[in-house]
Amino acid sequence: MSLDRNTTALVTGASSGIGEAVARAFRARDVQVYAAARRIDRLEKLADETGCIPVKLDVRDREAVMAFGRDQPVDILVNNAGLGRALGSIWKGEVEDIVTTVDTNVTAALIMIKAVLPGMIERGRGHIVNMSSVAGLYPLPMALYGTTKGAMHKLSRDLRQELKGTGIRVTEINPGRVITEFYDVAVDDDEQRQEITQTHCEDLVASDIADAVVYCVDAPWRVNVSQMEIAPTEQTYGGAQFVPFKGRDSQ
Repeated sequence: MSLDRNTTALVTGASSGIGEAVARAFRARDVQVYAAARRIDRLEKLADETGCIPVKLDVRDREAVMAFGRDQPVDILVNNAGLGRALGSIWKGEVEDIVTTVDTNVTAALIMIKAVLPGMIERGRGHIVNMSSVAGLYPLPMALYGTTKGAMHKLSRDLRQELKGTGIRVTEINPGRVITEFYDVAVDDDEQRQEITQTHCEDLVASDIADAVVYCVDAPWRVNVSQMEIAPTEQTYGGAQFVPFKGRDSQ
């Protein structure tokens, strides 16, 4: 798809991190960008700097999402809004952590797709980019977050099947560790947050992921980059672990 002033993109979670970087990258190509998030003050600052169109939108507000999809033609949807709670201990988290994470990461993404797809199909033009994670591909000690990103992985693959013959492309992006505000929201305990984030390695930055999104969307129409996994050079995933159970003798 040509990235120019005749192309319109909707980027969710655009007030910081990857979403903000994607909005900036699209604006650098003269794409008309609807930058959506709840923090309108940050969006207005982004608009002043880039010329994007700020949209105050809570992706969990289903009526507002559906109304936007009906009212605004969108060529590119970047389903980026998301969060993580109860990392590493789903049994210690609150029920509200589960509800909020699933609603934001999965349900909202599905409704956003439902809102914009009819217009894309009618115009025969569109690209959906789902921001997933390596947590959706590999076993990691974050069952709640990993479950939601695993759902995004399956959604992206199945949606490609549903959209055959429409000309609409679907891409799944699976980043590894990226320097963003993610852990500020995900982990309440300061000591635990510092332990998780201090990797002493060079993590990815948001613009690395934005560059990948631009590459996938800007590829020739005949090319559908179905999935892209992006990890820091100093970070790997997978492998086996052996952890002795101290209560084994009592079993």
